[in-house]
Amino acid sequence: MTEEREPLLKVEHLKQYFRVSRKFTVKAVNDVSFEIYPGETYGLVGESGSGKTTIGRSIIRLYEPTAGKITFEGMDVSGKMDKETFRKLHCDMQMIFQDPMASLNPRKRVDEIIAQGIDINHMAGSEAERKQMVIDMLEEVGLDPDHATRYPHQFSGGQRQRIGIARALIMNPKLVIADECISALDVSIQAQVVNLMKDMQDKTHCAYLFIAHDLSMVKYISDRIGVLHLGHMVETGTRDEIFDNPIHPYTKSLLSAIPSPNPKVEKKRKYMTYNYYESGIDYDKGMEHLVEGTHTVLATDEEFQKWTNA
Repeated sequence: MTEEREPLLKVEHLKQYFRVSRKFTVKAVNDVSFEIYPGETYGLVGESGSGKTTIGRSIIRLYEPTAGKITFEGMDVSGKMDKETFRKLHCDMQMIFQDPMASLNPRKRVDEIIAQGIDINHMAGSEAERKQMVIDMLEEVGLDPDHATRYPHQFSGGQRQRIGIARALIMNPKLVIADECISALDVSIQAQVVNLMKDMQDKTHCAYLFIAHDLSMVKYISDRIGVLHLGHMVETGTRDEIFDNPIHPYTKSLLSAIPSPNPKVEKKRKYMTYNYYESGIDYDKGMEHLVEGTHTVLATDEEFQKWTNA
């Protein structure tokens, strides 16, 4: 399926370094490559500090990439952009942030927050059209149009996240970067928000980069998954390829941590521990090896032989 289409987003050898002092540089993202196709959801998983959020922010150009190439809709958006490319990037790519309260301006009304993008890009022909766009979007995300004149502090966490989703989707983007957008919510609200995102994807055919560390939720929403550790993409493939046949020890350790609702299965579940610094694995020496289909793993030839024969 993916071979027949051009990727919407192509990330090639992305590096994002942060210089802390003259002698120390944090290599937050180190040589990461992946593609996202129109209308699909690409899940990016890994523990806290693995570089997931940094990748999302580099793609949407909140950070200046240190090295590598980012191609969006055939445009190179990794270097210096002209005014038209910059405008197109920020119309067709939107971000839903992790903390629903911190990402909303407490001094602005909900209608002003949601309409921010269409106001900046002059997408509404009249005040009446703008108002109707906001009302339609509020109804789409399950909020009452009367809420338009309220302020963010008057809403619950789940409702605030819906406002964040509405702000992103009112632009009718082709790619939405959802940065751990459900991690601050209750479990019951998480399901509502994820189902809302799936419904909106069915209607608008937008693509998602779904950043999370909840593997069960990633399995539910994602078509393809990339596993990130210490700034390196250690394994990537379709949902079934990753969950049914994990190759990398880190991926196996992540999957072994997923609890089972069946008490008998849960009792027999075996935990796997993985310590990179004690494992003898060096990510910098590894190369991308094809397992089958779209399933690839970062390993040396010896490691690949050992893991696939295990």
